[in-house]
Parts: sequence; C-alpha cells; structure tokens
Amino acid sequence: MTIKRTDSSNSDFQHLVQFLDQDLAIRDGDEHSFYHQFNSIDLLKNCVLFYVNEKPVACGAFKKFDEETVEIKRMFVQPEYRGNGYASKILNELELWAKSEGYKFGVLETGLKQPEAIALYKKNGYHLIPNYGQYIGVENSVCYKKEL
Repeated sequence: MTIKRTDSSNSDFQHLVQFLDQDLAIRDGDEHSFYHQFNSIDLLKNCVLFYVNEKPVACGAFKKFDEETVEIKRMFVQPEYRGNGYASKILNELELWAKSEGYKFGVLETGLKQPEAIALYKKNGYHLIPNYGQYIGVENSVCYKKEL
C-alpha cells in the first residue's frame, strides 16, 4: 500500500474522479448538475492517491477555502476496496498536508444520499456546521468542519 501526493494533472487521479462522478450522478439524480459545477479538478494542487499493489483505489483533494481553512474535495474509494480504512488514510494525509501548509481548519460538503461519507467524516472528528456558500438552502447538502 502506498500513499502519493500529487495534483489534478495526474492521470490516476483523473481516472478515479471519473468513477466518483458516475457514482454521484446515480446518487444525486436530478441534483447532480448543480453539484457538478462546484467539483472541477482543473486546478487542484493538493491531491492524494492511495494504491494497493500499484493499483490506484482511492483519492481525495483539498483546495484553499480561506486563509485558515481548506475544503476537502473529491473523496472516493473504489467500491471493492471500501471498508478497509482507506478513506480515513486519505483524509488523514490531506489533513496533515494542509496543516503543514499552515491551515488550521478543514471544511467539506457531502450529501444526505451518501451515508458512508457522513459516517467517515464523523468518525474522523468532523462536526456538523451550517451549510456554507453555494450549499446554503440546499436540502440534500450537509457541511462539516474540523480543527486540524
């Protein structure tokens, strides 16, 4: 098992994000186009990949939210690799990286139709906050925050 820091130009990261978007299109249904507009990976400088036997099986990223905060984005684990703690490893690596760059907090948005994601974030110390930014008033969205 290997964890790799990279950026969004990495083809393994792009490939996993395609699977993520396919999964979210099914889960979010008609709301997918609303969420999709906020999930561009064109300029992500902080991406993490998790490999098992040299195969990319999980990913995540963060981007600057404000001077003290990063926003966790594009978290995904291939279905056949779920339940092994890989998402927590990705999340932890993202948090360590953000902290090393001077950030103090992490925020994120996920959907009510993603109960596995909600459980992951709660398990890793994120607490529910009011929806922020473009997610204010969006019924399917829930937002979380954690001190790094």
